[in-house]
Amino acid sequence: MIVEINGNPLDVEVLGGDDPGKPLLIAHHGAPGLGSRNEPTAAFGHLSDLCRVLVFDARGSGKSGDVPPFTHEQWVADIDALRAWAGAESLVMAGGSYGGFLAMEYAIAHPDRVLALVLRDTAPDHSHEEAAMANARASSRIEVDEDKLARIMEGRIRDNDDFRDCWASILPLYDHEYDPASIQARVDSVDYHYATHNFAFSVNQLTYDVKPGLPSVTCPALVTVGRSDWITPVECSETIASLIPDSQLVVFEKSGHSPPMEEPERFRQVVRDFLVSRVLAR
Repeated sequence: MIVEINGNPLDVEVLGGDDPGKPLLIAHHGAPGLGSRNEPTAAFGHLSDLCRVLVFDARGSGKSGDVPPFTHEQWVADIDALRAWAGAESLVMAGGSYGGFLAMEYAIAHPDRVLALVLRDTAPDHSHEEAAMANARASSRIEVDEDKLARIMEGRIRDNDDFRDCWASILPLYDHEYDPASIQARVDSVDYHYATHNFAFSVNQLTYDVKPGLPSVTCPALVTVGRSDWITPVECSETIASLIPDSQLVVFEKSGHSPPMEEPERFRQVVRDFLVSRVLAR
């Protein structure tokens, strides 16, 4: 459904019915300007028997509207407005990749509202960018186009066609097991919003650093990451887990940037066990 949130239409879906007795879980997708609710649906939709799982296309992504600003402050405000729209006083906050940035920002801004934090392949600051560039250049899967790599990582995309072309050039880096036949279908499945991506990568990431706020996160946190994640390497998740007092780090040895897709059965069990023991058992 389309819901007007803070002056912008968002494409929203709630899985698991409207039972107020179930805790609300809001899951934020990654890749602003590229991502959509399809990603968190695949990662967390299986929890709909335990929670009301709210997934959505963020402002400037997917089928949602493109009303700026595309700042972290605005995206966090949109999350909180969705919580209120869903009629919940508290929630489990989940996020993958860039969505993990926003999940952590939300937990720091609204500690009294967060029952638990579930993170996937994310980072606590922007220092991972240098390692990501080195990993891309070292990969045997692609011959790096330095111009395309630099422009997508620095937020200097020219238009949506250019965004599609640059995205296709680095997509082979993401998986633990490389399947060249899947690349074109994945490229074709995206709604491209280049202005959102550019602002996120050329403005937001320059000052992004939640490390000072993570020790104040009082809820339990599950931090997950794929061993061969090229863009937010394992060290990023190790730092997050070391800073959040009540955290659990799980590394998926046969995954790249997306354990929910590459090791789905184990990922689902790890998340389910965490929520049952740390949230639902309270």
